Amino acid sequence: MGSEQNRPKHRFNRTYQVLSTASVETLWQVLTNLADMSWHPMINSTDAPRGLTAKPGLIYRVIPRWFPVPVRIFVERVLPQELLSVRLFPVPGLEERVIYRLESTVWGTRVSYSIMLRGWLSPVVWSVLKPYAAQVAAAIAAAAEQAAAKALSKSRSNSEAW
Repeated sequence: MGSEQNRPKHRFNRTYQVLSTASVETLWQVLTNLADMSWHPMINSTDAPRGLTAKPGLIYRVIPRWFPVPVRIFVERVLPQELLSVRLFPVPGLEERVIYRLESTVWGTRVSYSIMLRGWLSPVVWSVLKPYAAQVAAAIAAAAEQAAAKALSKSRSNSEAW
């Protein structure tokens, strides 16, 4: 008889971090703008309406870049300008939890992306996701830095008009 204790537990955890020159506020805006996830290397599109931001209990769908089937995302926890935790339920046999953390430091803003896969499909899925997962934190930082530079150049051109 197979008991729950004797079953192998398939679980993968990994955290990626980068430093960004963008402010915590700008990074948070990019991260929580659910309608525009064009910066995300694993997400092609989302069904979130424009202006919708992450709130605990919110459920929305995304279309992954490599597998054109909608994936439900449940917003689990939100600490404004600090932490966003979501769960994804792509297919039976796989659960994914993602935690984004932002931390202001002397050297810039630390962006952390933690991913946890659980379920019997996780070894196979991890082999596909691993190279993309390694890019997520840097992609958030790049998108926020680009948004900050765009806002700065816009404010400079407006001030030059006077």
